[in-house]
Amino acid sequence: MTERDIPLCVDLDGTLIRTDMLLESALALLRKNPAYALKFGMWLLRGKAHLKREIAARTQLDASLLPYNAPLVAWLRGEAAQRRQVLCTASDSKFADAVAAHIGGFDEVLASDGIHNLAGEKKADALRERFGDHGFDYAGNATPDLAVWRHARRGIVVNATSSLAKRAADIVEVERVFEDAPGGLRVWLKALRLHQWLKNLLVFLPLFASHRAFNPDAILASLLAFLSFGLCASGVYLLNDLLDLEADRNHPRKRLRPFAAGTLPITAGLVAAPLLTVASFTLALAVGPRFALVLLGYYALTLGYSFGVKRIAMLDMVVLAALYTVRIVAGTVAIQAALSFWLLAFSMFLFLSLAMIKRYTELRAMLLQGRNRAGGRGYQVDDLQLIQSLGGASGYLAVLVLALYINSTASEALYRHPQVLWLLCPMLLYWISRVWLIAHRGAMHDDPVVFALTDGVSRIVLLICASVVVGAI
Repeated sequence: MTERDIPLCVDLDGTLIRTDMLLESALALLRKNPAYALKFGMWLLRGKAHLKREIAARTQLDASLLPYNAPLVAWLRGEAAQRRQVLCTASDSKFADAVAAHIGGFDEVLASDGIHNLAGEKKADALRERFGDHGFDYAGNATPDLAVWRHARRGIVVNATSSLAKRAADIVEVERVFEDAPGGLRVWLKALRLHQWLKNLLVFLPLFASHRAFNPDAILASLLAFLSFGLCASGVYLLNDLLDLEADRNHPRKRLRPFAAGTLPITAGLVAAPLLTVASFTLALAVGPRFALVLLGYYALTLGYSFGVKRIAMLDMVVLAALYTVRIVAGTVAIQAALSFWLLAFSMFLFLSLAMIKRYTELRAMLLQGRNRAGGRGYQVDDLQLIQSLGGASGYLAVLVLALYINSTASEALYRHPQVLWLLCPMLLYWISRVWLIAHRGAMHDDPVVFALTDGVSRIVLLICASVVVGAI
């Protein structure tokens, strides 16, 4: 028997692809309807294979978008192309067949069928029955694959830890090792999106607006509020990325996010997200029960956004604006100050305009790609002009609210020279017009709020506005 006659059996999850089909499909189903979580336990009582089949029957995953292991695929389609190749996986046959059809070159597919879960010893038994003991080579990546390697002629170790690779070498002749860089600190920082914590600087706005910037207790409460919102936001970002895998892979930049690209395992996100949330609410309770309630409202609103609101046109942008405004409410509650109607109205209009810039930028990118719809959203590229006009109007309404506030008795109670505040209006008109011009030209590559805090011109405008406010006090 020649080398070509020895079948090369290749695992799917974590080997051929840098993800897990069961977790991917389960998250996709939860994204459609979270109530399915109640059925998972009942399906699992009838066996893991039954669980996979029930989930697969209710979900559709695009095999072309999965994060494939490029070096392994290149080897299979190059050096090993002349060998008989078998895709052998514990994933449901529906997904295994789709992957095999997309990749091409596989002569046979062995997968879970709703009754038998083809993992570990059961996979080893199936391959021994099909090809005989030591009658096949096997490519795998995880501890359950040791049971298969024990009966294989040779092993191909893919994306495994050094300890697992050593254990595999003790029981089988290892023909080749495909190493993969693990998700390190840089990958985690990208997943947690620490740069997005800049948005949470909004919790400090009430501290300055109430002229309590030198109050130690208020400063400490604001710092704890900032950290609490940051941890909560990172937990939500992880959850949102897990629920939005396919839509992210359809996006020119979001496809590089760690979970969508497969550089971080889904299991890590499922563990980290709740841990971050628990830590966030622990800090929130230290600030105060009222602040914790506001944070709970923010968390509920973000979950609603992740599970469905973001797919409802226009409502998604209103909710995004509300999420920014809630940060200001939280900062106010944290320092036990009175809520300002003027500040809330101003923030809602301003952040609605920025939320529309975000959608406008995404749709413009879709237009340049020749696509008609934004994946996972309720918009068409034909909505660009409407969003642009509504967004500009919303931004100018924020300036109108500011002007009305300056002309009210409320400003006289806090400022000795409120007439100086009129200088804020032309500065804000310029800034809003400029960010929309940048978005129109296709140069808005960041979240608009993050852009506002990192752009050089925006920083100058902010500094001038701060000087105007100080001059009015």
